[in-house]
Amino acid sequence: MAEQIEKLARFVADTQWEDIPRPVQQHANLVLLDTIGVILAGSVQPEVRRLHEGLNASAGTGATVFTRGWPITDAGRAALLNGIAARSIELGELHDEVSAQAAVQIVPGLLAVAESSRCTGREILTALVVAYDFAIRVGAATTRRPLAHPNGQASLLGAIAAAARARGLNAAQTSTAVRIGANLVVSAAYSNVVAGATTLNVAGGMSGFAAALAPELAIAGFMAQDNAIEQAMTSLVSDGFDASHLLDELGTRWEITHNHFRLRACCYPIYPALDALEDALAELHPKPEDVERIDVATYKFAAGMCNADPPTYFGGKYSLPHAAAALVANGHLRYESFTETALHNPAIA
Repeated sequence: MAEQIEKLARFVADTQWEDIPRPVQQHANLVLLDTIGVILAGSVQPEVRRLHEGLNASAGTGATVFTRGWPITDAGRAALLNGIAARSIELGELHDEVSAQAAVQIVPGLLAVAESSRCTGREILTALVVAYDFAIRVGAATTRRPLAHPNGQASLLGAIAAAARARGLNAAQTSTAVRIGANLVVSAAYSNVVAGATTLNVAGGMSGFAAALAPELAIAGFMAQDNAIEQAMTSLVSDGFDASHLLDELGTRWEITHNHFRLRACCYPIYPALDALEDALAELHPKPEDVERIDVATYKFAAGMCNADPPTYFGGKYSLPHAAAALVANGHLRYESFTETALHNPAIA
């Protein structure tokens, strides 16, 4: 199976801007802009801002942290902080078929390495397109454990692929970098979300940090075993890896175009119930004070997000009771429906 990873790494290293159809290029630009906006919004979350302040004193030079008042810093630190910010507000785009959260984990590392390497815009977009393919294809081949969140897994490898491309690595070096990355993947539990544990977002930030680190390890001469990715995804952090379709339609089906943008700042599994509630509200036009309760029937995974008293704003994003109440009270589920202020709004609570 390692041969298929090699071919995928060659696709990352060798694909040119001119090889990518114009509509794919345009959509990739939209994904990039959307993700930068998500990073900027996430940078003002209280715990992200405090982390910025704590690490600011030892900042170096090389890459930009997308927040107010930060000096240029080293690529790894910028990628880590931007990755945590990107994950913190649940507004990153999603692939239609594979649970990977690719862009919010790829873009922070890519931007940091591309800035310090002085890449052009076309080089950044090319790296994003091919690395998105890498992340989604590896994610589709992987059987994640039920409790494992996709932060820090297949998309971490995609982030490394993007940074390797931005760093100018050839196919063999790219292969080495992503296989080194198999030793850097992390597993964060989905149970963090109901508990409101924002530490979950650090796993996403680690994708950015690994993106800055792994290509440098490859350049320095560090090696990884040939089947590092297959072993990690089969025996260590996941329950299986089937590469039989890893290369299907490679170079003709561009995975970055098979995505959608989130317009609600909350967890995607509760969207179907919220869709139904929006339809009911549009039909009935109730005032918030007229609503005594909302009964919801949904599938098992979403039904577990039932904490009616989430401990933090982050927990509110995974609380179907809070989201439903905020939708009735505010008429929308944008960013401001999932702040600490919203969490303690008597009309919602």
